[in-house]
Amino acid sequence: MFTNRIILRNISTTTKLKCSKKLKDLLESAATGLDQKPISKENTWSTSPYPEGAVFDKRDQSKKVDRLKVDPRDTSIILFPGQGSQYVGMAEKLVKIPEVRDMFQIAKEVLGYDLLEICLKGPKHKLDQTVYAQPAIAVTSLASLERLKESRPNAIETCVATSGFSLGEITALIFAGSIPFDEGIKLIQIRAEEMQKASERNPSGMATVFYGPDSSLGEACTKAKEWCIERGIENAECQIANFLFPHCKVVAGSLEALNFLEKNKQQFKLRKIKRLPVSGAFHTKLMASAIEPFKKALNKIKINDPYIYVHSCIDGKIYKNADQIYKQLPKQIIKPVRWEQLLHIMYERGKNEHFPKTFECAPGNSLTSILKEVNARAWSSAIVVEK
Repeated sequence: MFTNRIILRNISTTTKLKCSKKLKDLLESAATGLDQKPISKENTWSTSPYPEGAVFDKRDQSKKVDRLKVDPRDTSIILFPGQGSQYVGMAEKLVKIPEVRDMFQIAKEVLGYDLLEICLKGPKHKLDQTVYAQPAIAVTSLASLERLKESRPNAIETCVATSGFSLGEITALIFAGSIPFDEGIKLIQIRAEEMQKASERNPSGMATVFYGPDSSLGEACTKAKEWCIERGIENAECQIANFLFPHCKVVAGSLEALNFLEKNKQQFKLRKIKRLPVSGAFHTKLMASAIEPFKKALNKIKINDPYIYVHSCIDGKIYKNADQIYKQLPKQIIKPVRWEQLLHIMYERGKNEHFPKTFECAPGNSLTSILKEVNARAWSSAIVVEK
């Protein structure tokens, strides 16, 4: 049986020297993950050890072994939200927990400003800015693990997999013990600042698009981009940036391209278009300038192999080791978030098998809403951690 693993105990030496004894105690009692051997290439078969086409259903030796089977219903999956889930007042209930106050104190020292003040009081236009929204969501999400630990301690101890939407993937890696808490928050700050700069260079945004089987979303994006190019708009872009669930995607691109889609949605039989509270076309080539500064900051961090499975937003597959995190995480800034595909991989089960309980950490409940559209059976046991 796995034992609790402290997600903050590998906090960097610099911050340890700054923190009081109370904060050091936090690092030994904060939200936890699983104590599992790191995932590595050595633990996987490069090829099957059995002849191709071999049939084992009548010769399954595992059926003759007396071993304890874990009921999936006694395990959990923990999900972390991305940018767009922020709102003024988030963490208001969580901050009553002493460990959460300490988390925000560490964040204040790392970021150089009072993040908690912005979470609680805004103003909204400030909280919605990428440079503040990303650290605010990450710390609030990790803080909500303390609420989960109080109400359902086994949910953390029995976690079998985790992931996060875009920004939330870094939150998941902190939870899984790959990235130290303080260095992870600093990394998110650099990511947010560089993405904000990229957004200012190219006025752009994102919008959720609902469509039907008779719609032409791909053609609509192509026409929108062409319309921008014809009018001399620099770095014109329009593409699917987030795959959410059937007949629902997030499109990102130049502001003029999004305006084109809104004005011509009937032509392409698009049902509904809703702008997102973000300042740029994330997960497109318009964010390319953010990659190198992010990669440089990432390479300065000692990343550990995850203690539990962490699924990547790029392809839905698990990170095998730290080296893969170094290589793949920077690409996530310009690659589409394939969340729908990720959920299919994460929740793949046999026809009559049960699903783990799913816990979505604050703020918001967008990920459980998406899960309902992708896998209703898995959603039936999903819980949003109290905000």
